[in-house]
Amino acid sequence: MSSSYIIIGASGGIGSQLVADLESCGHNLLLGYHNEKLDAISSKSKFAPVEATNFDSVMSLVEQGINEFGQIDGLINLPGSIILKPPHLITEKEFHATVDINLKSAFACIRAAGKLMQKSSVLLMSSTAVSIGLGNHEMIVAAKAGIESMVRSASKTYARKELRFNAIAPSLTNTPLSKNIVNNPISLKASEKMHPVGRIGVPKDISNAIKFLIDPKNNWITGQTLSVDGGMSSTK
Repeated sequence: MSSSYIIIGASGGIGSQLVADLESCGHNLLLGYHNEKLDAISSKSKFAPVEATNFDSVMSLVEQGINEFGQIDGLINLPGSIILKPPHLITEKEFHATVDINLKSAFACIRAAGKLMQKSSVLLMSSTAVSIGLGNHEMIVAAKAGIESMVRSASKTYARKELRFNAIAPSLTNTPLSKNIVNNPISLKASEKMHPVGRIGVPKDISNAIKFLIDPKNNWITGQTLSVDGGMSSTK
């Protein structure tokens, strides 16, 4: 049975993999794009412009999805950023940009879902760095920890509408966003050693977890953050 999903951030490494996986299962997708239309990602899905950090823009995207499909089974927010610096080297502009693209975009999705959706799922992105102390991650965990807390609160606030809120907390994954780390042999080798399974993640690892959490059959799972990190956050 096909479901209908809205994806914000479908052009990234994880997003493009998720689109391919969901389309292969016959699901209906509305893909929000920021600058250029995502024809290279999909020829089957619907497209709509969205500014992920703008409340009204996200609200309009969800409204369009409802008008297009009727019932929306899931809203997935994937935008993120990686700037790893000690706090004393972080500019105020970098801080605000990180909070906007990570935390504000997530809040915008919760806000839109709370107003317009019911019997549905919202999936947000955190980071395994929230649960362990990693150097130079202060700025990103400030935003991602807020997402995990919002997931728990929103699950209570909107339970009466049968809305579920969950997050995925991945470790380093091989995507264009992480190319500065992945393409550096020394950094990559060090990262691989930090993971008990001996490798960093690939988009398919994250897509599989997202599909599990947004599946309407798993409607007893809410308020959770699922670590998908090769054991990095749970072992020593």
